Amino acid sequence: MPYDFDGWDGSPATAREIQKQLATQVRLEDDFPELRLIAGVDVGFEEGGDITRAAAVLLDARTLELVAECVARIPTTMPYIPGLLSFRELPALLQAFASLPETPDLVFVDGHGIAHPRRLGVAAHFGVVSGLPTIGVAKKILTGTHAELGLSRGSRADLLDRRGEIIGTVLRSKERCLPLIVSPGHRVSLVSAPDLVLAYLTRYRLPEPTRLADKLASRRK
Repeated sequence: MPYDFDGWDGSPATAREIQKQLATQVRLEDDFPELRLIAGVDVGFEEGGDITRAAAVLLDARTLELVAECVARIPTTMPYIPGLLSFRELPALLQAFASLPETPDLVFVDGHGIAHPRRLGVAAHFGVVSGLPTIGVAKKILTGTHAELGLSRGSRADLLDRRGEIIGTVLRSKERCLPLIVSPGHRVSLVSAPDLVLAYLTRYRLPEPTRLADKLASRRK
């Protein structure tokens, strides 16, 4: 599976231009089948950041039973630069994902979808290069503002860019916990993305696909 880094000279400026080009390929309409298998992907780092550790998990969409899990470990080739996370994480993410025994109907990515300054966070980048429906589930806002959020589970508010355009949803997934930043990555609508996250929440803050991927990527038991 290609990274779509063609033409990248390694500079942040060129990476931003590539993001702008790929963002035009993002589709924000619901275009996924009845969900049979869902996946979660996340990235952690080892050896002081020198090794990128990506995790992919495959779940039964009805029972949330774990079907498969895979880990890829590769040398880290790019430092952390805000807004360019996909160029740092995507090579390992795609390698782990390719090891799954079946292709999921929907992928939950730990990171932003279109809630990004150039509308191409790691979830959107992953969706465009894989062609699969994706949702970004992030723990912090990268860009945008929102109205005050209710304290109860399921409370939500639109995340708005500086022009007032909706780019995601701030979602309270668990009482007394910080909200999640949910945005579509590809082939999922702005309306459906938070509903799908809520559908796969259990008793934790994170939806089950990214919760399990997060544990595996960070090597937490």
